[in-house]
Amino acid sequence: MTTGVQGPSRAQIEERTLRTDRWWLSPLLTFIVFSVFVVYATIRAFMGSDYYASPYLSPFYSPCLGDCVSGASDFGQPFQWWPLSAALLILIFPLGFRLTCYYYRKAYYRAFWLSPPACAVAEPHGGYSGETRFPLILQNIHRYFWYAAVVVALILTYDVVLAFRDEHHEWGHMGLGTLLMLVNVVLIWLYTLSCHSCRHIVGGRLRHFSKHPVRYRLWTWVSKLNGQHPQYAWYSLFSVALVDLYIFLLANGTIDDVRFF
Repeated sequence: MTTGVQGPSRAQIEERTLRTDRWWLSPLLTFIVFSVFVVYATIRAFMGSDYYASPYLSPFYSPCLGDCVSGASDFGQPFQWWPLSAALLILIFPLGFRLTCYYYRKAYYRAFWLSPPACAVAEPHGGYSGETRFPLILQNIHRYFWYAAVVVALILTYDVVLAFRDEHHEWGHMGLGTLLMLVNVVLIWLYTLSCHSCRHIVGGRLRHFSKHPVRYRLWTWVSKLNGQHPQYAWYSLFSVALVDLYIFLLANGTIDDVRFF
């Protein structure tokens, strides 16, 4: 029996698509950008070096809980015995949040799995099971990764506060690194708070908004942010990589920090 796009319940169209625009540009661009980020992030995560240039700590390594360089551990080193890079201890949480994100799922399903590659374009797969089977059924734990993402965002906010110190840990410093970290944490908060799960958490399971005015206001605010969720997803992806790259170049002595005061 024919399945997938050729199944009896689907439109019987032989052409892959009737679209005449360059529909393939969007999934191709997504594939390239995601691939570059994954390669870069993987290399940096396994390097285990050049992630701290006092007072800046790379977001890939925050909080630094393993065997970290002096000054990088603001919460101690409970996993000092960990033989691999300290980044591998904590990246699972922001990575899990992004991988299970509703927008990112749409983006990489189309770009990497061609499921489907674009609207009104037939997918090449013979069957479709959605997210009802392993491993995609694990996407349903996204809301739990959201809680972890909030904790990570709080820690990165704390890192920004510490970035207003100089290399001797004296307050009153501001450099380009401070500014980049500040912009990054704002974008991360916007991405986190505009999440669909956040919208459900603040306003879901309510029968009468009139009886919950505070939650209704929060739900309204998050709903406005939610409309820009894809943009915040991209902006925060770029910003976290840029901050890590800047700190990497500082730590290995390639550049000097631009200081404003």
